Amino acid sequence: MYAQLRETADELAGVLWREHTVYRERGGGVVIRGEHVRRWISLAPTGGKDRALLRAGRILDGGTTAPARTEVVVDLTAGTAELAAVCRRLLADVAAAAEPVAQPSRAGRPGRPEERGRPSRAARAARPGRGPRKERHTSAGSWVVLLCVAGVVGVWLYSVFGSSPY
Repeated sequence: MYAQLRETADELAGVLWREHTVYRERGGGVVIRGEHVRRWISLAPTGGKDRALLRAGRILDGGTTAPARTEVVVDLTAGTAELAAVCRRLLADVAAAAEPVAQPSRAGRPGRPEERGRPSRAARAARPGRGPRKERHTSAGSWVVLLCVAGVVGVWLYSVFGSSPY
């Protein structure tokens, strides 16, 4: 079954994309990756003769694959053109479901903070009710902790040095 999936995947990859990578996945299926279009297609055995599970999904920023958005069982005896049409339909569904991606800036970052929906540092500092601290002070809880630590150190020093050596 793997040989048939591999041959079918090679034919499909040649029809669908000029630049592609075909490799075997853990479950015995075959994956076709189109890095330039940021999509992947998977052909996996279903247990039936001449049938395969065809899945499609996106490739994320780091190169990892997102879970399949769509899947369908196809007959491998159908011609390459028919399988390619099914793949194109699945890829169109994946593209329609994908949310828009922000274009990277020249620095390689997704954009300026205002464009990402996050206020700039100056805008965050100028929020009402959050004025700058005028002075720092130690809270009462911190003083209690300091006094307890000093007491423990004092008891230890007394136990070591406070008694007579005889």
